[in-house]
Amino acid sequence: MASLAIEAGLFAALGDPTRLSLLQTLSRDGPRSIAALTGHAGMTRQAVTKHLRVLERVGLVRSDRAGRESRFVCEPQKLGAARAYLDAVSAQWDEALVRLQLHLEEK
Repeated sequence: MASLAIEAGLFAALGDPTRLSLLQTLSRDGPRSIAALTGHAGMTRQAVTKHLRVLERVGLVRSDRAGRESRFVCEPQKLGAARAYLDAVSAQWDEALVRLQLHLEEK
């Protein structure tokens, strides 16, 4: 059950369009400061920070401090874990559909 809670938090974080956009920017453009992300997102610094902290809490991004500035970077291995979870669920559905097809063909 602990694993499901982790995946639920991960997908909840990914389910927000703003967080997904921030993650996409970090994946595409590399490490960015809050100031750089604020300009890109068209939101206040506080709003961007709030979204980044949610992403950081579930391990999708991490922050590195350089002097007074925090730079955020995407953590791709966590996205790999999300993909692995979706692949496992997809495989379960594929197996269920094969069983259903076999059952219907028996009739």
